Amino acid sequence: MKLLLKSLALLVGGLLFFAAVGIWATWAPDKPVDALKLRWAQAPSQFINVQGMQVHLRDEGPRDDATPLVLLHGTSASLHTWQGWAGALKGQRRVIRFDLPGFALTGPHPQDDYSIAAYVRFVVAVMDQLGVQRFVLAGNSLGGQIAWEVAHAHPQRVAQLVLVDAAGYVFEPKSVPIGFQIARSPLLQPLMRNTLPRGLVERSVRNVYGDAAKVTPDLVDLYYDMTQRAGNRRALGLRMQQIVPRAPERIATLKVPTLILWGGQDRLIAPENAQKFAKDIAGSKLVVFDALGHVPHEEDPAATVAPVKAFLGL
Repeated sequence: MKLLLKSLALLVGGLLFFAAVGIWATWAPDKPVDALKLRWAQAPSQFINVQGMQVHLRDEGPRDDATPLVLLHGTSASLHTWQGWAGALKGQRRVIRFDLPGFALTGPHPQDDYSIAAYVRFVVAVMDQLGVQRFVLAGNSLGGQIAWEVAHAHPQRVAQLVLVDAAGYVFEPKSVPIGFQIARSPLLQPLMRNTLPRGLVERSVRNVYGDAAKVTPDLVDLYYDMTQRAGNRRALGLRMQQIVPRAPERIATLKVPTLILWGGQDRLIAPENAQKFAKDIAGSKLVVFDALGHVPHEEDPAATVAPVKAFLGL
C-alpha cells in the first residue's frame, strides 16, 4: 500500500510539474495597447474617440472622393488584414479601415456590447465622426455581416457593397479555428486569459487559409499580439456568447449594388453560402477563388482586389 501511495504521489507530482512548466512556457498576460502601438500603429495609423473608445484607424487616399471605401475585418482580425487592398486602391480612392470593438488595438467595448446591432451603430458613428455621409462598404466574415446589416439599416448611406466570405446565414463549419473553439468554452476561457501558446495562434490562422504555406511568422506575430491586447481575450469570449441568429430574410431586401467574393477552400463558412447571397441579392455578382480560404483578401490581395477595381470602375 505504501508503495502504491508513493507511486501515486510521484505521478501527481509529475503531472503538476509538467502542468506548471506548460503554463510557464505559454504564459502571456494581457499587454497594454501602448506597448503594441510601436510596431502595429505606425503612420498612417491614428486613434479617434468614438463611443468612449480610442479607435485605431487608417484613412488614406484622396479626400475629394465622394464615396470612400470602408473596410471591415472579421473576428479576431484587424485593419491590417486589408493592407494589400488599401495599397492597391488608395491611389485612386479614399480607403478607410479600422479595428472593430473587441479586437486588435481598439480593444473592448465599454459596455461589453458585441451584438450586431452595436457594431452597426459603431460603424455609423465612425463615419459620422469622419464626416462621411455616403460610402462603399466591404467586409469579411463578421465584418461582412456588419456590412450588409449597415446597408439594410441605412440604405441611403451605402452606395455599394462588397461581401467577402460574409456571415449571415446559418452555416455548418467543416473546421473551426482552435482559438474560436477555446473562446466558446466557459471552462477554458479563464485559462486562456493569461496563457497563449503561439502555436495555437498559428494553427488558427493556418486553418482559415487555403494554402497554409502562405502564413508567415510576421503574420502570426500580428495575430498573436492583437490577441494579447488588454481585454481582447475576454471580449472574444463575450462576443461568442452574444452570437444570436439573425433573420437572413432581410438580405433579400437589399437593393444596393453588391459584389460577392468567396474562397473556394473556406472551411468555416462554406462556398454554398456565397450562392445563397448571390441568389437573394438581386443583380449581385459572385466571384469564387477556388484555391483561397476564409480570408481571401489577405491570402491573395492582388487576385481578389482585381474584381473590386472593376466593380468600382477603376
